[in-house]
Amino acid sequence: MDWFVGLGIAGLVLLVLSLIFDGILEGVLDGALDGLFDGLLSLPVVAGFVSMLGFGGAIALGTTGVGVTGATAIGVVAGVGAGWLTLRLSRALMRDDADAAPRGGDLVGSSGSVVTAIPADGYGEVLVYLAGQPLKLAAKCSVPVARGAEIWVESSLSATSVAVRPVER
Repeated sequence: MDWFVGLGIAGLVLLVLSLIFDGILEGVLDGALDGLFDGLLSLPVVAGFVSMLGFGGAIALGTTGVGVTGATAIGVVAGVGAGWLTLRLSRALMRDDADAAPRGGDLVGSSGSVVTAIPADGYGEVLVYLAGQPLKLAAKCSVPVARGAEIWVESSLSATSVAVRPVER
């Protein structure tokens, strides 16, 4: 029974180490097995397997009349189950199904207002909304635009500046 408890504790220690040194086991093989096991050799999966092998075997040995071989078999089944659940959970947590991040080109056609007056030969500032968030940008226009005027974004010049035109009503 001491061996099983030792394996369980070793699995927990390996799990803590996997939180600190994430990806180290994959890096040891230096990409030699890339895609072959597809996450099965990750530290959390191995730690889950070893921990449940140990604790499952200890529980089976202490509560039933099965011998060491039976307890080992029960521990292996429990370890495979824990490893599979760990793999599924880690894949679910790592999955990135989020929409693409908004880009500067997404501003084209949006409206906003002038915060700092825009001279004909220089830059001013405008407040526009991108993905519902206010965004203050440098703005350039071919004609002077007064503070507080409504504008339309014609093009994105850079990540922090846009070309605008005044809205005429």
